Amino acid sequence: MSRIIVERSFDAPFTQDDFDAVSQRMGGCLDLYRVRWIRSYVSADRRRMVCEYEAADAQSVRDLQHAAGASFERVWAAEVVEPD
Repeated sequence: MSRIIVERSFDAPFTQDDFDAVSQRMGGCLDLYRVRWIRSYVSADRRRMVCEYEAADAQSVRDLQHAAGASFERVWAAEVVEPD
């Protein structure tokens, strides 16, 4: 499984209600596309977000985003680099 990054940006600050709505739509799709959500980072102004997933490939995550109606700018495979 690969780590996949999704980059998002928003015109208006992203609210908890927005997050809950997207999470609910994605919930049923995660198993279907064999994707596991790991975590999300939201900027202090709540206009940008980076989400980390685990999946077979980036296309699976793109397909999940489309199926859930979640907007995104970029989806790319990443390598985890951690301190020794």
